[in-house]
Amino acid sequence: MSNINSAAPHTSVISAVAAGVLLTLALLSVLFLLQENGMILPTGAAQQLHELTHDARHAVGVPCH
Repeated sequence: MSNINSAAPHTSVISAVAAGVLLTLALLSVLFLLQENGMILPTGAAQQLHELTHDARHAVGVPCH
């Protein structure tokens, strides 16, 4: 019966690491969408992203210009 429970800690560690990675990616995505004004993307792509997220940025209180 000890073999059944031995997989549980390994699975919980993997789940915790996966959750941490997903949380980090989500936070970086939010930061990127809210703050990208040409710092990372080329000017044309940054302008398109800015226009796509413009109203949402203002709705959450982020000044973008």
